Amino acid sequence: MPVDSDSAIAWHRAQLKKLRETLRSIETARFTVGESAQSSRTGKTQKTIAELEQKIRQSQHIIAAYERQTRRPLATDQRSLASVSWSAWNAQTAHSRGSSSR
Repeated sequence: MPVDSDSAIAWHRAQLKKLRETLRSIETARFTVGESAQSSRTGKTQKTIAELEQKIRQSQHIIAAYERQTRRPLATDQRSLASVSWSAWNAQTAHSRGSSSR
């Protein structure tokens, strides 16, 4: 897992790991122990799973948006480099350099 200078992104990465582990344990217990179709716990379990999946999607979306803004392209072929908006990236880098040198 990469080290993040942005603490909010680091928090979302940690949350993502915790949420996935929780979801995995709930689903494992659900299939290992089993639940009857009429069980009152079925509704609660489904609601909990839906909430966890929603939180996972939110954290993934925030992390993906951050990575799109901050990462340079890994490929160096002409097609990959041509699709990058370098002016926006260079402006962002110049701005961060100017604020860090003060």
